[in-house]
Parts: sequence; C-alpha cells; structure tokens
Amino acid sequence: MRLTLFQPDIPQNLGAAIRLCACFAVPLDIVEPTGFPLTDKAIRRAAMDYGALATIKRHDGWSAYLDFAAGQGLRLVLMSTKAETMLPDFRFSGQEALVLGRETAGVPDDVRQNTAAHLRIPICTGARSFNVINAGAIALYEGLRQTGGFAFDFNPPAC
Repeated sequence: MRLTLFQPDIPQNLGAAIRLCACFAVPLDIVEPTGFPLTDKAIRRAAMDYGALATIKRHDGWSAYLDFAAGQGLRLVLMSTKAETMLPDFRFSGQEALVLGRETAGVPDDVRQNTAAHLRIPICTGARSFNVINAGAIALYEGLRQTGGFAFDFNPPAC
C-alpha cells in the first residue's frame, strides 16, 4: 500500500500525510506541482520529527507518476466524494496506491480516467466531506486492515 497526494495545495496537509505514512510505515508519493514551494527544506519542516520515519517520493507530474505506478504493479484507487463504490465494499489486495486529490479542486478527468477504482467514505447526510488527509487515513487503515499490511508491532512499549 502507498498513499499518493496529487498536487497538494496546503502544506499543513502534507505534514499530516507525512506523519500518517510514517506511523503506518507506508510510502508517500507526491505528484507535483504543488500549490506551495516544495523544497527539501520545506519537506523536512512539514515532517517535523517524522521525516526520518517516512519514505517520500516526489514525481514530476502525473505522467511520471503513472510510469512509476505501472512499474511497481500498483492499482490506483482514487478517493472521491463523487464515487459510487463505498469504501467498506471494496476489497484491497495490498498492491494499491490510494490517490488523494487537491484540497481545493480534486482531480482532473485524466487522473480520474487513469485510476482503477473510485471509493467514497460513507458519511452523514448533509456533511460534504472529510479533510483530505483524514479521508486518506480512514482508507489507508481499511486497506491495511483488510490485507494484514501493518508492518509494525501492535504492542509497543508503554510511553
């Protein structure tokens, strides 16, 4: 499993994604361009003390990312408020990359067309959506739960 941010707009969400991926030992892919300057220094600042635990790969655009994903044998799964398939109804294999769209604009049609599945998280009537990283966390946890993909000990020592 991997988590993919498509052209993120908000640097704080990048920080939250880095922390999420570090905690679950899941690689993070960033599809550029971003809506903010993305330097190695900015990534270190966003990652705080989770940078050493995170595996981050930057991709120079959607085409480059598609080439990478194909080479890794990944099934691309788009999280979308417009999807028909509900997250609990989807069966993960463990070879997925969860794609999260831009916070302000989602994803363009070419991204949607190049993803194998589109999933929606069920929420209360009247609520629009989760924060994009919260949605990613829910979906990532479900994928890892289904596939036994947790790469760490569930019984860490007490803090």
